[in-house]
Amino acid sequence: MRVGTMKDVEREMTGGLSTRNAVGLLALVVLAWGTNWPVTKLIVHEVPPLWSTAIRCMIAAAALAPLLWAQGDFIIPKRGDMPVVLCTSILHMVAFSALVAAGLQFVPAGRAIVLGYTTPLWVAIGASIFLSEAITGRRAIGIGFGLAGLAVIFNPATLNWSDHNALSGSGLILIAAFCWAANIVYVRAHRWISTPFQLVFWQVLLAAALLSVIAGFTEGAPRIVWTAHLTALMLYSGIVCTAFAHWAMTMVNRSLPAVTTSLCLLATPLLGIVSATVFLGEPLEPSLFLAMTLIIGGITLGAVGGGRSQLAAGAKV
Repeated sequence: MRVGTMKDVEREMTGGLSTRNAVGLLALVVLAWGTNWPVTKLIVHEVPPLWSTAIRCMIAAAALAPLLWAQGDFIIPKRGDMPVVLCTSILHMVAFSALVAAGLQFVPAGRAIVLGYTTPLWVAIGASIFLSEAITGRRAIGIGFGLAGLAVIFNPATLNWSDHNALSGSGLILIAAFCWAANIVYVRAHRWISTPFQLVFWQVLLAAALLSVIAGFTEGAPRIVWTAHLTALMLYSGIVCTAFAHWAMTMVNRSLPAVTTSLCLLATPLLGIVSATVFLGEPLEPSLFLAMTLIIGGITLGAVGGGRSQLAAGAKV
């Protein structure tokens, strides 16, 4: 019988994975989240944004319930965890996802990805204001780089300010990033009773209910022509990009250092831009790569500069 090392014993006690398996899962998460942006853009061509998000949440809830039950993690949320269930459901799964879906109707997926991944910059600022987390010199430089990247995106030379659709779409996704950041700041302050993965089913279930009600009032009854292509896109987004990715990130976070996870997740927007080019035929704009380089460089400085990474704490698409 093989005698395990101390790390093996610790991994078994915490339910973690080997480093190789954890890195493999993390790569699959990056693949899922990176490709979900162009997938969502394809979906909203055929399904209104609120209904598309609601259906994705329904599919994710249906996939998560048996997974949680099989792992013995299916629970009824405790009263102390209800605030984080409500906050994550409303700010992240309803507001962020719906705003991104709406914005993708008007802007290219590549631009949307870069705007969405400004979230850690707003988290750093919000955590300083509400959680009294110090903004170190390195982190301040990182925020400066990120804001410079944002300026590149909204530069009149790269964005037509007379195009109201482009402006409103970019604005919607930037507001979505603010909502995601607000949720991450709250999550970091929350005193957990249950684990985040144990609560995710209830978060997506509540989001599906809220989105369905809002969609019913604003978009009317869904008139969806279900094709094999649309069904495959919805299943991929709901099962792979939402349910599987949440489970996988839980396992990865138990097994890899937060900074390692954060830096690896920064490959997500790059993959998203490449996949948008491959699947949607979007041009590879030099200004977009410049903006992405500045924003990702700023996030990297913040992650390496100490403290728990904002992106690892709340990453999702």
